Amino acid sequence: MQNKPFILLSDYLRQKYGSRLQKVSVDAGFSCPNRDGKVGYGGCTFCDNNAFNPSYCSPMKTISQQITEGIEFHTKRYRRAQNFLAYFQPYSNTYSDIKKLKSLFSEALEIKNVVGISISTRPDCFNREIAELLAGIAKEKIVILEIGIESVRNNTLKRINRGHDFTCTQKAFEIAFEYSIFTTGHYIIGLPGESRDEILSDTSILNALPMDAIKLHQLQIIRNTKMESDYLNNPKDYNLFELAEYVEFVVSFTERLRPDLYIDRFAGEVPPTYLKAPDWGLIRYDQVLNLIKKRFAEKGTYQGAKLK
Repeated sequence: MQNKPFILLSDYLRQKYGSRLQKVSVDAGFSCPNRDGKVGYGGCTFCDNNAFNPSYCSPMKTISQQITEGIEFHTKRYRRAQNFLAYFQPYSNTYSDIKKLKSLFSEALEIKNVVGISISTRPDCFNREIAELLAGIAKEKIVILEIGIESVRNNTLKRINRGHDFTCTQKAFEIAFEYSIFTTGHYIIGLPGESRDEILSDTSILNALPMDAIKLHQLQIIRNTKMESDYLNNPKDYNLFELAEYVEFVVSFTERLRPDLYIDRFAGEVPPTYLKAPDWGLIRYDQVLNLIKKRFAEKGTYQGAKLK
C-alpha cells in the first residue's frame, strides 16, 4: 500500500501515466434497456442523471464540443490538469451498435490532450463484441470500463428496477477480465432492505469479482425519483447514513476489501437542490475523503485488515 491505508485510483493513474488524469463528462445521448422497454420502463428507481451531469453536457452538442468545453472548464478549476479522459457517463454507454460506439469513442480520442476514455454502463449492455472493440482501443489509449453493480442481491436489484440479476453482473466482469480491460465496479451502500451487516458481508462477493477498482456511493434519495416515493411510503426500509456514521462504516467496509482493489471514490455527491436525504450539509467530496483518511489514521487500520 506504499505506506498508505489504501490506494486511490487517481493516485495509481497519476503514478502510471506521470500526471493527473482529469475526467471530462460526455452525454452521448444513450438510453437504458430498463427505460425503453427492452427489459422495463422508468429506469432505476434511484436515478436522475441531471443530478450529476455537468452543465456543459448535453446530447444536443457534439462529442467534440462537449469535451472542448469540459476541458476549458476543468483547466480553470484544476490548473495542473493537462491530460483528460473522456467520461461517457449518463445512462448506459455501450447500449448501441458497434459501428456507432466506435464512431463516438474515436471522435473523443481525436481531441488534443484526451488520452483515453472511461465508459459507464450496465452489465446487460456489455458483451464480447464490445469487449473486443474496447480491447483494441486499449492497445493505444487508456480505457476504463465502469460497470454498475449497485447490489449483489437479486431481490434488491428487482426492487430498484435494474432489469437484470447478479449472475448477469458476474458474467460482464468475467468477459471484461477475459479481454484484459481495466474495470471499475460501482456499488451503492445502503439500498433499501439491506442491513449494515449484510452490506459488510457483501465484500466477500465483491472481492471475488475480477475487477481492478471499486467506486462506492452512499445511498442518496434524489427528489422526484421513484425511490423518493418509496422512501416516503416505506421509511423503515431505509437506513440512511449520517456523515459520521458513513465515515466509520466505509472504513470498516474497506477493511474487508482485498488490498489490490483501487478505490475510485468512497462517496457520492449531488447538488443540494436535487437531494431529499440524507442531509450532510454543504460538504464536498474532498472534505469527506479527508475525514475518511483521518479515521483510518485514528484506527491505525488499512484496506484488507479484516479480510478473511
